[in-house]
Amino acid sequence: MPLPPSGQTPWPPPQLAVPHADMDMWRAWYAGDPGHLAAVYGSTAPYMRHGLAREFFEADKRRLLNGEPRMFWGQDPAPGQQAAKLHVPIAGDIAEMSANLLWSEVPQVTVDVDSTDRATAVSTTAQIGRYLDDRGHAKMREASELTAGLSNCYLRVVWDTSLRPRPWTDVIPADGVVPEWRWGVLASAIVWRELAPTSAESEVWRLLEYHEPGTIQYGVYKGSQDTLGMLQDLVDHPDTEYLAKRTDSQGRQATGIDRLLITHLPNMLPNRMWDGLPGTAPLGRSDYAGIEPLMDALDESWTSWMRDLRLGKAMVIVPQTMLDTDGPGSGATFDLDRELRVALNMLDGGDRDPITQVQFKIRVEEHERTCKALRRQILSSAGYSAQSFGEEGSVAVTATEVAARKEESLTTRGTKILYQRPALLEHLTTMMMVDVRHCGAKGVDPAAELTATWPQAVQPDPEATARTLSLLDSAGAISTFMKVKMREPSWDDAEVLAEVRRIRDDQRSVSLAPAEDPFNDGDAENSNDSDANPDGVEAGADEGQDEEARGEVAEAA
Repeated sequence: MPLPPSGQTPWPPPQLAVPHADMDMWRAWYAGDPGHLAAVYGSTAPYMRHGLAREFFEADKRRLLNGEPRMFWGQDPAPGQQAAKLHVPIAGDIAEMSANLLWSEVPQVTVDVDSTDRATAVSTTAQIGRYLDDRGHAKMREASELTAGLSNCYLRVVWDTSLRPRPWTDVIPADGVVPEWRWGVLASAIVWRELAPTSAESEVWRLLEYHEPGTIQYGVYKGSQDTLGMLQDLVDHPDTEYLAKRTDSQGRQATGIDRLLITHLPNMLPNRMWDGLPGTAPLGRSDYAGIEPLMDALDESWTSWMRDLRLGKAMVIVPQTMLDTDGPGSGATFDLDRELRVALNMLDGGDRDPITQVQFKIRVEEHERTCKALRRQILSSAGYSAQSFGEEGSVAVTATEVAARKEESLTTRGTKILYQRPALLEHLTTMMMVDVRHCGAKGVDPAAELTATWPQAVQPDPEATARTLSLLDSAGAISTFMKVKMREPSWDDAEVLAEVRRIRDDQRSVSLAPAEDPFNDGDAENSNDSDANPDGVEAGADEGQDEEARGEVAEAA
């Protein structure tokens, strides 16, 4: 898959029309933009642009029902009525919760000592810790949040020694990459982005980067909104002039790394949305897939609740005779604070209660139950427990109870780790290769095998752990090594053994310490030996004689 040829090449590629349209829909929910939601559900234009997408949705009919949009956000307001639709940003909360569950703490990445020598393993582990510093940690959390909302993203290794001494991570959204798969593995990819317009607004400039193992080929195209256009020189656009100095005559740059600099990071698999579409099986599944109608219903319920509040404002209807006029042509007013009014002598006697109050019922309880039920169903369908979002209050409970309430969220977390761990290790290995090749890293072995361990999502209760260890120790069913291991599960065997040695040294020093006289009040040090022992009898002599005497008595008996 080299760079596309010049001409009327459709862009983005037609085979990605359906995934990109769905990602655009999920991005609208993730961003919580009402205007974007109305544009997505009010028209099927993004899906009808390409023939493949048009055939797919004509057969699926997910967007239209009898020719009319069936989603709340796809309905236009009634003529003469102000648009008052409200949005509950639960989609953004789901993506944020997913990232917090996975990347609230940095996973522990270690080097397998069997794959390299011990000294290199220590230095390589230390360098990986520098990759996952605050910047690296924040980037991985950002990537995790994007994958939860948009189904997948890509991690790219970049370096510039004039900016930072080590390579770092660049996160690319899923719709910014055209992937090529081989046996479900990313074999090559085109990373693209739109550049700033130069003169005519109708012209669209794009920069394409074709990544393959060992090389990157750059191309600048000038076209339209739907077509790629003609290939230009790198110096023709101010944003790509710097690339001309790094590339050859064909726009290629050697990376010196015999592997891709890009790693694919899926959310979860398989993808139920694009079953049967070629080239979409390795792409991830968004947390929003299949729950869009529920989120739409939640917005409709919340909007209806607020409409009840708006219509429920108390109103007063008064007859025209009770209005105060300011003269002909000046209009009339009614003073609500006026305490005294005079009734008019009408021939029909007048109304006994001319002032009428209008107060509509505000269905608070019904709306609250509906919104709460929809919210719970949305979270459950997305794979999260309501407790993770504070639905059960903030009453103090034990770690076991917290884990039980968050079981669904923790299960989803474990499933996502299955997909994020291989991508993280592959990305770190590529980063080590770039660090050694271009940044001069020393003591780093890119060929070393890595292992990543995520910390526990719910920390155990220290008091409960202490009681368990005490019971096991009383029964003689646990060793000192396992007691330390249960107390600190994140420690490796070397750290546990060091702690065991310290514990045994403390116990040995206590057992060898001389016993103190419980009757000594501290004045014996200030007295002389004659005062302390006036009879000159050696301490302990009587005790030995008494023991011998008791032994003789026992034998005689």
